[in-house]
Amino acid sequence: MPEVSRFLGIVIGMFYREHAPPHFHAVYGSYEITVGIESGVVRGEFPTRALRHVLDWSAQHKEELMENWEKARKFEALSPVEPLE
Repeated sequence: MPEVSRFLGIVIGMFYREHAPPHFHAVYGSYEITVGIESGVVRGEFPTRALRHVLDWSAQHKEELMENWEKARKFEALSPVEPLE
């Protein structure tokens, strides 16, 4: 999975040519979730605190995530996104 950000042990990435709706994947140890960029809908299991960090981060970087989603659909190189501060 191409990585776009990493913070607090959480890896955020997107796969190329993925199915709609726009989303990203987050991995934390053995946990993995998929998060809708526009909807915020979460699928999968994640520790509560880590999930809060991912959702805060995604809200701050929604535009950049959508830009990367479009790049991934075109099989273009993804741009790094600043980690959660």
